[in-house]
Amino acid sequence: MAFLRSLLFYPVFYGFSAVLVIASVLAIPFGREQLKKVVAIWGAWHLWCVRNVLGITIIQEGEIPDEPVLIAVKHESFFEAIDMPRLFGFPTVFAKRELFLIPGWGMSARVYGLIPVARDKGARALREMIATARDRVNEGRPLVIFPEGTRVQHGDEPPLQSGFAGIYKLLRLPVVPIAVNSGPTYHGAIKRPGTITYRVGETIPAGLPRAEIERRVHSAINALNTSESIPTGNVPIGA
Repeated sequence: MAFLRSLLFYPVFYGFSAVLVIASVLAIPFGREQLKKVVAIWGAWHLWCVRNVLGITIIQEGEIPDEPVLIAVKHESFFEAIDMPRLFGFPTVFAKRELFLIPGWGMSARVYGLIPVARDKGARALREMIATARDRVNEGRPLVIFPEGTRVQHGDEPPLQSGFAGIYKLLRLPVVPIAVNSGPTYHGAIKRPGTITYRVGETIPAGLPRAEIERRVHSAINALNTSESIPTGNVPIGA
């Protein structure tokens, strides 16, 4: 069944996604609000496909502050990357520069307000990235970052990328760490029914020493590696 569900998921989700990429480009001349509507449709479509085609339930534990903060998210699969606009409404996501080279998608991502990360371009690129991030903060938008830098297998706990502490120091924002356990169900070619949980950690204040912020974020985003329990009272998203 997992194979058949996955076989159906790819043409259904990505087929309509291709249409929405075209729609997003066509929406650009009409302003960011129209582009946001297209992105919102994409997020809702992905959630529908995940729930109804793949048979995966999504649960959120804890509340996400409705204010400009730096949100550090565990990264186990494409699921959370695709789900960010739906989860946060209108986030600014730090994304790999290579993604902006995708025809159509890259142009829409820049207009939407995503921030390209060029790890190998030195101090000037970092300054430009921070300046863009501050502009987004002034717009009242949360900043989303995957501090491990890339997808990791469920259960793996690599050290955070060194750039995370630098961004935290320069932006002087509190951090909201979020653990997510999407790997066992969504990572890989064959998606499997089950539950994906977002666990929102305690907000961490700005201004902490590097070792302290890295320790606290690392611990919080890996909280679901050892605990799979779902506290009573959490309602599945989209139910």
